[in-house]
Amino acid sequence: MAGGRVLGVDVGGTFTDLVEVDAGSGAIRIAKTPTTPENQAFGVLAAVDAAEVELGRVDLIVHGTTTTTNAVLERKLARTGLITTRGFRDVLELGRRTRPQAYGMKGEFRPVIPRDLRIEVPERMDAKGRVLTPLNEAATRAAILELLDKGCEALVIHFLHAYANPVHEYRAAEIAGVLWPNRFITMGHSLLSETREFERGVTAAVNASVQPLLERYVARLRSELEGRGYSGELLVMNGNGGMVSSRHVAHEAAKTVMSGPASGVMAAAYTGRRVGEGNLLTYDMGGTSTDVALIRDGAAPVSNEIEIEYAMPIHVPMVDVRTVGAGGGSIARVNAAGLLEVGPESAGAEPGPICYGRGGTRPTISDANLLLGRLDPAKLAVRGGVTRDAVAEIFARELGRPLGTNAEGAAEAVIRLANAKMAGAIRMVSLSLGADPRDFALFAFGGAGPLHAAALASELGVPRVLIPARPGLTNALGCVVADLRHDYVRTLNRPLDTLDMGELHEVFAEQAASGEAALNRERIEVTGVTHSFSVDMQFMGQSHVVRVPLDAPDPSRETLRTRFERVYWDRFRVELAQIPARVVNANCSVIGASASVDLGGLIDPVGRMARAAPASVRAVIFDGEAHDTPVYWRDHLPEDVRLDGPGIIEQFDSTILIPPGDRVEGIADGNLVIHVGSAA
Repeated sequence: MAGGRVLGVDVGGTFTDLVEVDAGSGAIRIAKTPTTPENQAFGVLAAVDAAEVELGRVDLIVHGTTTTTNAVLERKLARTGLITTRGFRDVLELGRRTRPQAYGMKGEFRPVIPRDLRIEVPERMDAKGRVLTPLNEAATRAAILELLDKGCEALVIHFLHAYANPVHEYRAAEIAGVLWPNRFITMGHSLLSETREFERGVTAAVNASVQPLLERYVARLRSELEGRGYSGELLVMNGNGGMVSSRHVAHEAAKTVMSGPASGVMAAAYTGRRVGEGNLLTYDMGGTSTDVALIRDGAAPVSNEIEIEYAMPIHVPMVDVRTVGAGGGSIARVNAAGLLEVGPESAGAEPGPICYGRGGTRPTISDANLLLGRLDPAKLAVRGGVTRDAVAEIFARELGRPLGTNAEGAAEAVIRLANAKMAGAIRMVSLSLGADPRDFALFAFGGAGPLHAAALASELGVPRVLIPARPGLTNALGCVVADLRHDYVRTLNRPLDTLDMGELHEVFAEQAASGEAALNRERIEVTGVTHSFSVDMQFMGQSHVVRVPLDAPDPSRETLRTRFERVYWDRFRVELAQIPARVVNANCSVIGASASVDLGGLIDPVGRMARAAPASVRAVIFDGEAHDTPVYWRDHLPEDVRLDGPGIIEQFDSTILIPPGDRVEGIADGNLVIHVGSAA
């Protein structure tokens, strides 16, 4: 809200981060507290207390949450039933005939809804929406009652070809509305009106199975906040990088999957635009995982083709973020074959890495950085009592002896392997989209990201690393700067040569009107409304689609053909001029812009010194060799600082490593840029 106080809070796997911005005075409050997995609301309130925020004076709270993501990945879901077309009970398991490991002979997969809770009823549409078999209403009522008897809390109604004609899904939902004791009823077509019954069914199943969990969580959080004097609106980040009212969010709960990573990408795009860096590879390394994304021309890519794990496609628009299991808390171990592995298992918030002093006993990436001198043990231990020697003893016993090296050698091996995994994720998100990493800057954030960023940039050939003022709080900042956003997808599935262009234009107009109506339902003022139009297209015979951006909602047939061929060439460097094209989906995003936020106060200018002076010097190991490395406190550095590596810059929420041969300099808004290989 322009001129008001906005509080952004993001719950991660290890920490809960908070940023409060007072647009009137420019004052900013920050906090970072441990996440409370048993009830994330407790961690949010702890962060509020740590930042000394007066909730009665806050105008707006925006919340990024991992509630739905964790529930799906850990399968801690509400008991959910499915009613589907006779003969299609097993669609959720048959999937796309793929394997968890492309070259493996075995794997494990558990569908979101077990087979005994999937019931078939007589009904059938064809692909053009014509009724082949009328809906058997008596069988539908019997199925609903059977699922209630089996203890189901949520219901999915998923009929074949409902995207073409949803009349049977609507009628079944009407029947369920009389019998079902709550509002947790999801129609497959209402959430995802496109072809591919497997993807549509999984998306609907995920939505229904997390609805009760999200509804209870946001209601509990809202109650706690109101009890502390807060009377404003609570918005929740969606995976598409936009926000939605907590009062409506559970209706389309699946859209909050990847909420946290999306907020970080929004903050990266916002920060990059302010300093003139429109092309970024975002690199968010937290305590549990690392998320990477690609930003072109200041805009984050949104895709509706995301698969968050094997056979788990959630085809609602989400920021295209790729995740690997390498975070500060990722556990390192030597497997039965004598090979070092890092992640995906994490020490999490409890007990956390050994160096946190909460009882952790298994070596992690954070512990490896500690042994190499990159982290200060005195500033890591929460409960105390853990020394560097104690960490070294565990590394030597658990990793060093099996690998034939000492504790420091094992720590370097852990860092190299973790960096290789993260570099692979960055290559995947850039090269797979036809982008050369050398044309981008690496935007490093998360509590652990700036420790590894320069090494990753060197390996990838990226010339610059942009480090925001508060790397460890960037996801919370993303909640503050994000816009309101509503995305719509409509399946057309027509050959381009026979597509009724008037129909396409009408679909775009309906989507834009729906988005504007959704914005009007929110109780938040926006500074402007923009529309983004695109189509998903493919060559006839292909199964994959590519997103084709459009400048206007009334493109010509020739415009579609020309733009599709250009996008396809940019992505694959292939021309298929003799193959007809098909328009699969029409997409529209309606974005309500939030008020601009001044980031200059993220680092208080009062504490800055006229010249950079190290607070201490300590030995840091680079490539097996110890270097006496100056350690600086970031809040004391001059805004135009320029330093050559090796160096360490510590701050409240993160630690930045400048390897030998690199140079760091300060730029606007308290950001830093590491020029890789540019030291004098």
